[in-house]
Amino acid sequence: QVQLVESGGGLVQTGGSVRLSCAASGQPLRRFAMGWFRQAPGKERERVAAITWTGDTTLYSDFAKGRFTVSRDNARNTVDLQMNDLRPDDTAVYYCNADPTYWPPKGDYWGQGTQVTVSS
Repeated sequence: QVQLVESGGGLVQTGGSVRLSCAASGQPLRRFAMGWFRQAPGKERERVAAITWTGDTTLYSDFAKGRFTVSRDNARNTVDLQMNDLRPDDTAVYYCNADPTYWPPKGDYWGQGTQVTVSS
């Protein structure tokens, strides 16, 4: 089994940067694909980025391209999301997920989320 815990969220001004981290416990990530989703108030949960087990392939939603970077460190069982040039509409709860089956990952495991608030 896998447990995921996100951290690194907080309050940041428009144009600023934050780095989110997702730590896995209970089982090494091994061959799991990993990803980040977000959900803003009143909106559907949407994909942000994803990365394969080896890290050789990544994908980004259009709003994230050129601003966000996903990476992983399998030795530490962590997945990070570097977010630059933040905008108010990036305000959301950010969730990481792990999926042994699907690409792009859909689950099966989810963290509890970390809040990112971007002020104008």
